[in-house]
Amino acid sequence: MLRSAAGQLFGVLRGTVGLTTSRLGAAGVVRHSHSNESAEEFDARYEAYFNRSDIDHWEARKGMNDLLGMDLIPEPKIIAAALKACRRLNDYALAIRFLEGCKDKCGNKVNEIYPYLLQEIRPTLTELGIETPEELGYDQPELALKSVYDMH
Repeated sequence: MLRSAAGQLFGVLRGTVGLTTSRLGAAGVVRHSHSNESAEEFDARYEAYFNRSDIDHWEARKGMNDLLGMDLIPEPKIIAAALKACRRLNDYALAIRFLEGCKDKCGNKVNEIYPYLLQEIRPTLTELGIETPEELGYDQPELALKSVYDMH
């Protein structure tokens, strides 16, 4: 608990003082080790990560969590590779949660970007037998009640 509080305090101080990564030492270097790679190299790195035949559940979840934690929307080829990894691991729930996370990453442009992502990964979804969260009904609350203000 003390470590997390100290880390938050350091983050606030770093933003206030305006420290750069060169002053952070080894911790900043590890976090930003791939900061000078191109978009194609980034995509190839994550695609190769998910295409590994020996990937396990923890590594798949770690890769997806790292990917969804970044300020970007994953490319369709990365999403397809991640879904194939879920299939190799026989983890249908992880595939659905990853699709939900990708939809969430679209933000307020969800009506523009998410249909494009689905269009691009549709062959992979069909090949693997994976349905989207919308096809499963997960986009609507199951036990939602009508608002008392809408009842007449």
